[in-house]
Amino acid sequence: MPRGTFSLLCARMGLNKLSFATMSKVAVVILNWNGRALLEQFLPAVIQFSSSAEIIVADNNSTDDSVEFVETNFSTVRIVKNSSNGGYAKGYNDALKQVEAEYCILLNSDVEVTSGWLEPVIRMMDADLSIVAAQPKLLAYNQKEQFEYAGAAGGFIDKYGYPFCRGRIFDSYENDFGQYDDSREIHWATGACLFVRTAVFKAEGGLDEDFFAHMEEIDLCWRLKNRGFRIMYCAESVVYHVGAGTLAKHSPHKTYLNFRNNLILLCKNHSRQYFRLKLVLRMLMDGIAGLKFLVSGDAAHCIAVMKAHISFYSTFPKTLAKRKELKKGVVKYSTSAIYNRSIVADYYLRGKKKFSDLRSDKFLNI
Repeated sequence: MPRGTFSLLCARMGLNKLSFATMSKVAVVILNWNGRALLEQFLPAVIQFSSSAEIIVADNNSTDDSVEFVETNFSTVRIVKNSSNGGYAKGYNDALKQVEAEYCILLNSDVEVTSGWLEPVIRMMDADLSIVAAQPKLLAYNQKEQFEYAGAAGGFIDKYGYPFCRGRIFDSYENDFGQYDDSREIHWATGACLFVRTAVFKAEGGLDEDFFAHMEEIDLCWRLKNRGFRIMYCAESVVYHVGAGTLAKHSPHKTYLNFRNNLILLCKNHSRQYFRLKLVLRMLMDGIAGLKFLVSGDAAHCIAVMKAHISFYSTFPKTLAKRKELKKGVVKYSTSAIYNRSIVADYYLRGKKKFSDLRSDKFLNI
């Protein structure tokens, strides 16, 4: 992206050169809620391998002794106390209001960082002003040779808005043997370890708090791509993620949030082309997923899908109003890193379980 184009985009968002020049460089922000055990296990490595960054624990009104534990044992860590537990989205929005670093890393408390994890991503973003968010390679903490669910080697979506990753499609995980060691543009970067330009994050309004948790980082990345910015995966940086640290992977509530939030992000950010048709088809596909849960004897998850749709319909006017407001800042509806097929059909009907199985010619503009 030419510097003139970047300056124009920043001007539209109310940013200026001074706002960047007065910032410190990097802040690592860890959102905590009743997570003393995770902080005790993973915070020391963050401190050890992030000597150039400010370390911040943003507490979401915990009721355990995690804040006291950090205050007693880690004097160099700054603590930001949020007044309530508003979930991932509100928690980080409130915390970042008190952070002025040029780059913020939104880091889950159940992530193990490694030596040199910061520098490659920061170098990548410093070298290209159009890159406003990025993620490292995300591997599983308990199976370190395997990609992890939450972000693997970078996030993509299909034409109906279903997210997937290089290295992980639905519940199929690949082992890491260097096949995704190429840094490249992606559609979304994982919220488990999200590098973002702080000023752009704030100017964009941060994360959508109506999401509460799950897929809010995909929504943010899609909004930024529609503004003309880029999202990247940096293979030189590696971290390990436990996953499901606060909400179990197979929790019905997680199913509810994923189905509801996915519909919201599709409605907010999809281009006008075939938008209504794709939304209707998504609803039908979600109905099939609900029936599949029911037939398999998992009534709780079937009910979660139904509740997700009821919630989506009840807030549909509000979501449309957001879409209308966001349209004012759209430079061009991004098609970059979108898979122009149905990942659901490829996975369940055609047996394509790995990213390399997918048709490379169907990935748009990458």
